Amino acid sequence: CCFCWCCCSSCSRSRMVRRRQRDGFRRKTSSVSELEIPPPLEEPCSRLTLEEASSWKRSFDCVLVSPAGRSVFMEFLRTEHSDENMAFWLACEDLKREQSQEQVCEKAKKIYLDYISILSPKEVSIDAAVREAINSSLARPSACMFDEAQAQVYALMHRDSYPRFLNSPLYKSLEQRLSALTCDT
Repeated sequence: CCFCWCCCSSCSRSRMVRRRQRDGFRRKTSSVSELEIPPPLEEPCSRLTLEEASSWKRSFDCVLVSPAGRSVFMEFLRTEHSDENMAFWLACEDLKREQSQEQVCEKAKKIYLDYISILSPKEVSIDAAVREAINSSLARPSACMFDEAQAQVYALMHRDSYPRFLNSPLYKSLEQRLSALTCDT
């Protein structure tokens, strides 16, 4: 929409709309009935207890520290077509644990191409100043170069997605299933 697309904050909304439209063609859209039935419990969720799932109501961090919580929250984000936020957050956490500078450079480049580049179909929504700071640090990648972007994405998930997750049919149905399993034993 303009020549300064890489740093123009006024264009970020139109980029997000274009990305959502583009993603709509790539992703299977969910019907309301699909949203009401939670996905089958995957491996991290197979040992999930009612107490653990209920702890997710206490704080967003309880969701993030739980492997099952991350898995179920990611599934919820897929229904909202915003799973790139969690994928980006997890990629940043992985990058911070990396010890090898060569691996840091490789992973940082992949994160940039997958989530920061405006050409990415999985572009996360961050402000222009943070995007520009990341662009400037590409010459010398570090394990913490995405910290500000990660904080913005965390805040977005915490403020917007997390409350909807707790009220979603997916989460409520999971709680009901776990409660029924607890009563049966």
